[in-house]
Amino acid sequence: MAHSVSVLGGAGFTGALTARLLYRHPSFALQAVTARSDVGRRLDELYPHHRVPITLEELDLDRHSGVEAAVVAYPHGAAAPLVAQLRERGVRVVDLSADFRLRDPAVYELWYREHPAPELLDEAVYGLPERYREQIRSANLVANPGCYPTATLLALLPLAREGLIADLVIDAKSGVSGAGRAANDRTHFVAVDENVSAYGVPRHRHTPEIEQELAALGAEVRVTFTPHLLPLDQGELVSCYVTTEDPEALDVAQLYVDAYDTEPFVELSARPPGVRDVRETNICRISVHRDARTGRVIVFAAIDNLWKGAASQAVQNLNLMFGLREGEGIE
Repeated sequence: MAHSVSVLGGAGFTGALTARLLYRHPSFALQAVTARSDVGRRLDELYPHHRVPITLEELDLDRHSGVEAAVVAYPHGAAAPLVAQLRERGVRVVDLSADFRLRDPAVYELWYREHPAPELLDEAVYGLPERYREQIRSANLVANPGCYPTATLLALLPLAREGLIADLVIDAKSGVSGAGRAANDRTHFVAVDENVSAYGVPRHRHTPEIEQELAALGAEVRVTFTPHLLPLDQGELVSCYVTTEDPEALDVAQLYVDAYDTEPFVELSARPPGVRDVRETNICRISVHRDARTGRVIVFAAIDNLWKGAASQAVQNLNLMFGLREGEGIE
């Protein structure tokens, strides 16, 4: 029997894609898709290419909490109160916002605002399956990682785990869908077309998420993280420049094979990947190179920011939470 699930906040890019994946999922029954805007419109009217013939509803917890699981696609700050109400009703949640990614409420307040539901932080599991797969299986609240941290952490996990990161610079580039559906001066077509620009300098909100997870692996490092906006609708590439401990003794190629040989959604490539290599997939494609002249290791990772960086990773987490095959519905 299929597990009942709702998508709360389905009018945005990631919520709509999550609804599409769950609508076609063989083991989940999509019960409802809610929205804070566009209520009353059908999702296949708003996003014809997703082909989801479900009418967007206004949230009513008395009706919409009668499911086994919910994916919450609200902005940070707005998501936490809703997640708290869902957990009170026994609903298992995958949260796409940043509200439960940071474990320390003081750090969250430093980068965002006062935390709306700090009592749930200890319950939340960081939703990077390649790192926390076993914890996700038994979790009731999963904090889906940000798109930049997903690509960056997968790029660096083998080095961090071995204590090999001494210094780190991350150059990241993403398509405009990463900024969300609401257009602004930075994401307007005229500003983006035939242009590349940095943003979030020198303080981007994904920085503490990356540092937290690297530290949990034993790599206590302050990172320089600079994102750039590309004239693409979706896709993401991170380039990580790592000063390593003991670079002469490092067999980086074998280190990455050992780490990812059995991972179903990580691919290793001899050449640096492009975003088209992984478009509309749950794949992270990684290429690692040693620069003998500088002693650095250069790691490239490409993902689709809407898929592995958000919606398909949310479904991957749901699969784990409900004991399903990890790739079901996203392969």
